Amino acid sequence: MKPNSLDLGEITDLTLARYNERAEAFWTGTKDHDVGQNIAALLQHIKAVPPFNILDFGCGPGRDMKVFAELGHLATGLEGAMNFVEMARSHSGCEVWHQDFLRLDLPDGYFDGIFANASLFHVPTSELSRVLKELWSTLKLNGVLFSSNPRGNNEEGWNQGRYGVYHDIESWRDYLANAGFVEIIHYYRPAGLPFEQQSWLASVWRKAAV
Repeated sequence: MKPNSLDLGEITDLTLARYNERAEAFWTGTKDHDVGQNIAALLQHIKAVPPFNILDFGCGPGRDMKVFAELGHLATGLEGAMNFVEMARSHSGCEVWHQDFLRLDLPDGYFDGIFANASLFHVPTSELSRVLKELWSTLKLNGVLFSSNPRGNNEEGWNQGRYGVYHDIESWRDYLANAGFVEIIHYYRPAGLPFEQQSWLASVWRKAAV
């Protein structure tokens, strides 16, 4: 199932409502997840002089944003679920912007890196090109975007009360390339497991000059 323009507000509202309802349970279930491989994948490819200005896109309760701050970087969160916004501000001590992914208001050329861990898959394909171009615009030249999404065969629709798109690498490459990004690397997680058990597709991209 793919949305039409009349469905987008409902998709956003219902998905965020699901996260708001389960905010505490989500935090309990994810706070100890080790995403150090993903954090390193972003940081090692940023060419700027640290500290880096990093946008945690879909920061949730603020677990990863706190890590960036503890490493000395300037982390800003962006989150649509208000319960997560409050939790992230409290947990990380960082600034968190309350914005949903389909109505972004981002500064141009501001960030050295964007960390989109388990977030961009919530953007319907009808809006994905536009959202990726907005992320491209908010990065500095040669800035880096990290993304990790649950992988699939380009299925799109509802799953446990949340809307998602489950890209394969070929489809994901097409969307990022069309938005002006150049692929640096991609890999599958969790590390060390057979491919069929690696349910996450991680990728790192650079903002190319126009």
